[in-house]
Amino acid sequence: MSSLAMRLLAAGLRRTRKRPVESVDGARKRLHEPKDDPAPPLWFTRRHRVDRRSVGGFDSYTVLPAHGEPARSVLYVHGGSYVSEISPWHWVMVAHIVDEGFRVEVPIYGLAPEHTHREAFGFLVAVYRELLAYTSPERTVFAGDSAGAGLVLALTQDLPEQGLPRPARLLLVSPWVDLTLSHPDIPLIEVRDPWLSPVWLREAARAWAGGDDLALPSLSPVNGPLEDLPPVDLYIGTADVFHPDTRRLNDLIALAGGTSELYEEEGAIHVFPLIPSPEGRRARARILRTLRTV
Repeated sequence: MSSLAMRLLAAGLRRTRKRPVESVDGARKRLHEPKDDPAPPLWFTRRHRVDRRSVGGFDSYTVLPAHGEPARSVLYVHGGSYVSEISPWHWVMVAHIVDEGFRVEVPIYGLAPEHTHREAFGFLVAVYRELLAYTSPERTVFAGDSAGAGLVLALTQDLPEQGLPRPARLLLVSPWVDLTLSHPDIPLIEVRDPWLSPVWLREAARAWAGGDDLALPSLSPVNGPLEDLPPVDLYIGTADVFHPDTRRLNDLIALAGGTSELYEEEGAIHVFPLIPSPEGRRARARILRTLRTV
């Protein structure tokens, strides 16, 4: 059974986040809501060195520990259905990583419906290219959650075409890797998922695709090349509509001869490693242990 903290949060999310977007009208209304301010909170900037710069017209934050120059880096791409801005939960996760002695690059990519995936890739490639001036690919990890996890997987698949080396590891939390949402088990999970509505996800996916085929590997990287990926860590809860596709991704990586580790938490909800709960603390501790090996 999931923890009390997880169950209480799930009840609140079902009421405030899922129910309003279970209809097409509700989903389209949320799609056009104003975006939040992506700037890190005050407590975060007081504890870390933070630099914001523009890369090709989009902001990216470089975050460093209060002292020292890290030799290891993480490129962290936040989730939010490609529609919502980076949240305080994301900044807490970034803080944990920075406090382990990492340089963390946080790109603030353009969001749907104003922007599409076509703009995001050039931006992320440029950010990564700049990051390589500070750390080697062997000491760099790509990490992301939800939509951001799908985006970093697609980015990693595309790097050889860009003439860039792949990172040492991928850390994917509740990854959204198939925007078609066509897995037959999704309806079975959806009734238990208190957060993600497939109606909402389909509206967000269409906006992010900008008219392109949702099955394209740049949008659904589960359909992309999985050979020669770096080791992949997958974190997923069983009460998350992305659970079936995350398991499918894990199986396909193995079939392609790759290495992946699947961390499943029974009863946990979407992006549970970011959530203040016993399940989240266990997962974060495991993530940080893995990062120490880079």
